[in-house]
Amino acid sequence: MHDTKLNLNPSQRSAQQALLLQGLTTPYYLLDEQKITQNLAIIDRLCQLSGAKALLALKCFATWGVFEAMRPYLHGTTSSSLFEVRLGAEKFGGETHAYSVAYSHGEIDEVLDHADKIIFNSISQLHAFKDKAYAKGVPVGLRLNPNTSNSAFILADPARPFSRLGEHDATKAMAVADDITGVMLHYNCENESFEAFSASLDDIENKFSELFYHLDWVSLGGGIHFIVEGYPLERLAQRLKDFAQKYNVQIYLEPGEACVHDGAVLVSSVLDVMENGKSLAVVDAATESHMLDLLIYGQSANLQSINGKDINLAPQISDDSTIIYGKTCLAGDIFGEYRLAEPLKVGDQVAFGNAAAYTMVKKNWFNGVDMPSIIIKKLDGTIAIQRCFDYEDYKNSLS
Repeated sequence: MHDTKLNLNPSQRSAQQALLLQGLTTPYYLLDEQKITQNLAIIDRLCQLSGAKALLALKCFATWGVFEAMRPYLHGTTSSSLFEVRLGAEKFGGETHAYSVAYSHGEIDEVLDHADKIIFNSISQLHAFKDKAYAKGVPVGLRLNPNTSNSAFILADPARPFSRLGEHDATKAMAVADDITGVMLHYNCENESFEAFSASLDDIENKFSELFYHLDWVSLGGGIHFIVEGYPLERLAQRLKDFAQKYNVQIYLEPGEACVHDGAVLVSSVLDVMENGKSLAVVDAATESHMLDLLIYGQSANLQSINGKDINLAPQISDDSTIIYGKTCLAGDIFGEYRLAEPLKVGDQVAFGNAAAYTMVKKNWFNGVDMPSIIIKKLDGTIAIQRCFDYEDYKNSLS
């Protein structure tokens, strides 16, 4: 790890930081702790109003270099694998909830060594491992699938047809009520509508209310986009509070994207410009390697800045727009298409927005493309070079 921190007095900080960032080799992720904690302050307020506890969803964001700034606002972490639960225990602290679609016999003991609660995806996994969990004093939960969801993408919809994610049969779940202390549900994906969330929760209560009365805790998962401007946070808090009081349970939320929305940019440099019916630019980053969700969900990135000047430009297709490509051999490696005031030039730096959630946890070495460094703008405004990658990292990742 490269661990360089520049301590600058306030009068020099802005100019010196600009010079430092200009001198960094691209590509790199630039995380902003101030922007992240702005999101976390909203989450903290929701918890204060509702009595809920919030756990960082490590499947979305696990860059532990900023955990120190995040820790005061959250109650712990929730995981999807052995490595994630171990990272949460070692680097974040607080509560560590362990979940996996399926645990192996070879990993369950180590998972339990790091978990404060363990949530099984199925009744068969519950039967296979609950005795081990209780022998180690780890409370046990079960994932439920209510067959209701708020997701614009079938790929991310846990209630999709024939879903393997959780137990959908209320009768079967009720039959193991004495074996569990709580349940987890996940039925939202960047859902900005309180009305849709509440209506789905009504439906869930109609299906599982008998079970809820037997529990100590209920996790309602993540994907509730309550940090968006204008979201009725107080109504959400009251809905959560009423639910908790009705069933006498502790509510958990598992925010991921909500924690780090707009909390990072991916900074890259223009390597080449071309013309082929439209203006084309190739940068030294790649969607497939560094912002994979853009490809998975068929989306484009916002263009946050050019040469350090904030423009926050949404993608726009037109006759005079510029297409910005990544540098892999994938023909569709495209960050987006934008209408620019001036043509891009070789050497220009462009930064793509919202590069924290589901980016660093999915980055990969496709084409052997350089892995972006991880740079952190600290709460005090100083810049820390958290991690750089090189050929040895690429080589060692393969054999």
